[in-house]
Amino acid sequence: MQPPTIKPVSDSALLLEFENKIDRSTNQQVLAVQRRLAGDALDGVVEIVPSYRSLLIHYDCTQIGLERLQNSLLELLASYSAEQETQRLWRVPVCYGGDAGCDLDEVAGLHELDTNEVIRLHSTAEFRIYMIGFAPGWCYLGGLPEALHTPRLESPRLRVPRGCIPIGGQQGLIGALPMPSGWRLLGQTPVRSYMPGREPAFLFAPGDEIRFYAIDAKEYASLDKAAERGELLIEAETL
Repeated sequence: MQPPTIKPVSDSALLLEFENKIDRSTNQQVLAVQRRLAGDALDGVVEIVPSYRSLLIHYDCTQIGLERLQNSLLELLASYSAEQETQRLWRVPVCYGGDAGCDLDEVAGLHELDTNEVIRLHSTAEFRIYMIGFAPGWCYLGGLPEALHTPRLESPRLRVPRGCIPIGGQQGLIGALPMPSGWRLLGQTPVRSYMPGREPAFLFAPGDEIRFYAIDAKEYASLDKAAERGELLIEAETL
């Protein structure tokens, strides 16, 4: 593994930056180092936040100084060895089209594809959750087929629905909460990726694999009622 670059970003946080690209191998390194750091429980470290290609490390500057933390990280990284990643696979139902998938036909037209072909390409893709953010439960996915790479909207919508399944650029997404977004909507899942008060509140995690499958509006309505009661609807498979 190429050693990451360590950059101070505030008086209580620093950034480990890995390779300057978004791909599966880089993200695997990020998450492997996160697990190693969490297992070593370094003094003063408060939180470790992974992204596509970096780790943000928040620390308590009253317990550990920047230089000491940097030295501890360098020692840990020097002894790092690659490990086999244990992955979980989630099969996520999606109701494509309709009001929650209002961009489906336009995406098909932009790529000169039949709408059913867009659904087929999306629902047979092998997605990976690279990161969770920028709002609770929002899952950013790599693995969108090149045939579906689509620019985001020029003017973002003020509100997209909970559980939206959009695409933007070369990425996919699982939405969790209603909020503004410029991504193009293909459909909606009844699965709650984030639900306060439920155990677990966060269903998915970085490194998980996602496979979508199509359901109709009637099945969506039934599953949505079950999800509203706090039912998980789906379980992870271990790969």
